[in-house]
Amino acid sequence: MLFLGIDGGGSGCRAAVADASGRILGRGSAGPANINTDLGGAAASILAATEEALRGTGVEAPELTAVLGLAGGTISAAAEGLAARLPFHQVRIVNDAITAARGALGPADGILAAMGTGSVFAVQEAGALRQLGGRGFLMGDEGSGAVLGRSLLARAMRAADGFEPMTPLLEEVLSEHGGIEGIIGFGNRARPADFARLAPRITASDDPAARSLFDAAVDELRRAIAILQQGRSMDIVFTGGLGPHYAARLAGLWPQRPAAGTGVDGALAMARELARLPAPQLDPAQE
Repeated sequence: MLFLGIDGGGSGCRAAVADASGRILGRGSAGPANINTDLGGAAASILAATEEALRGTGVEAPELTAVLGLAGGTISAAAEGLAARLPFHQVRIVNDAITAARGALGPADGILAAMGTGSVFAVQEAGALRQLGGRGFLMGDEGSGAVLGRSLLARAMRAADGFEPMTPLLEEVLSEHGGIEGIIGFGNRARPADFARLAPRITASDDPAARSLFDAAVDELRRAIAILQQGRSMDIVFTGGLGPHYAARLAGLWPQRPAAGTGVDGALAMARELARLPAPQLDPAQE
C-alpha cells in the first residue's frame, strides 16, 4: 500500500507519495488549492501534483490512501465536493493547519503559527490537535500575506484621499495600479495569492507606512499567541513565508523551535495512520 500526502493553500499545492516505511517515492507541485475559494481549481491542482508525484512509480491514483491538508478544509460542503472528484482508494480531507501542525510539531506539545498567504494557528497537547483562526481572507487570516497586501492597498487609497500621510511606498503602489480606480479594479478580480504578493513590500521596507502596517500585524499576533499560551510557556513553531519575519519580531517572548517537518510530512504520517490506526485525535470541531 502506498500513501499520498497533500499540502495545499492559496499559493500552491505540494504532494508526496511514500511507502509504508515513510520512504518518499515521488514529489509533485501545482497551483493554488484553496477549496473554499476555488473548488474546481483546487481539484485540478491536487490531481496535477499527484500525477507528477506518481510519475515513474508505476502506481495509479486509485491505489493510494491519501490525506489532504487544504486551505478551506474545515468547510464540510467543500470537502465533500472535493472528495467526490478524487480517484483515491481512501481519502481524508482536513484543514492545512492540522497537517502543518502534525508535521511541524511531531509528537511534542506546542503551538504552530502558520503565516503564509493565509494564517492559522494550531495547538497540540498530549497528541490532541486543535485548530484556531484560519477563517479565510474575508473573515480572518489576520497577519497573513493576503491581509497585509490588502491593508497596503487600502492605506494607499486612504493616503490618496488625504486621510493618511502619503509615503514613497504608497505613491509607488498607487502609480503601479493606476491610482484609486486601478486598485479597486485589482481588488475586484484579485485572489488571496494576488494580494499576498504585495506582502514583501511591507516586511522588507523601512517606509513609514510599511512599518506601521507590520507593527500592527505583529502586535495582533503577539496578543493571539499570549491567549493560546494560557499562562504557560509552550514552544512556538513559525512556518510559512512570513513565519521568519514574525519569529524575529517576537523573539524572546516565548521559546521557539524550528519545524520538525512540513505539512506534506504531516499529511503522509496521517495517511499511514488512516490505513493502519484509528484516526488522529482532533478537536471535535475540526472533524
